[in-house]
Amino acid sequence: MTLRVPKAELPAELRENMIKVLGAVPEPVEVLWNNPELAEANQEFSAKMGALDAADASLKTFAHMAVAAQVGCSWCLDINYFHALNQNLDLAKASQVPRWRQAEVFTPLERDVLEYAEAMTNTPPTVTDELSKRLLDRLGPAALVELTVFIGFANLATRCNTAHGITSQGYSDACEIPLAGRAETSGVASTA
Repeated sequence: MTLRVPKAELPAELRENMIKVLGAVPEPVEVLWNNPELAEANQEFSAKMGALDAADASLKTFAHMAVAAQVGCSWCLDINYFHALNQNLDLAKASQVPRWRQAEVFTPLERDVLEYAEAMTNTPPTVTDELSKRLLDRLGPAALVELTVFIGFANLATRCNTAHGITSQGYSDACEIPLAGRAETSGVASTA
């Protein structure tokens, strides 16, 4: 797949900072920079979301990966494998998120979070009262609200990246985790 929107030229300082932090400029930033005001608002919201800590970072990362796998955003899977490495998450577990229903490595809470991420991503959403209650009981209201907004933001990012033709950029190469595709029985196309 090729980019459907051209990359815009970033300010030199921003470009250099991204290369310093990530080793490369993320293509979604370059594409969004066609509208600098929107790109800056996206970066600010993303940074604020990343700074919240009511919900466990690993749950949020795995949830984003579940959304990415379902939508088919290989870029989001790629960068989240990289985040998993930098957050010292269980990389073997992270590699199984796209096929979490078949994998036996996840806790009951992680399974509920992954199910919740997929249920929110379905069109129309398929979140049930029972699943919400289980998460509310385990996480509390602040963490559940944070997780829900985080998953909503992950849907925004994955769908925009996919619509723009943005694909894996090789961030996961640093952690040697292969980009796993979803199980064929899921009814969702593989992202591998």
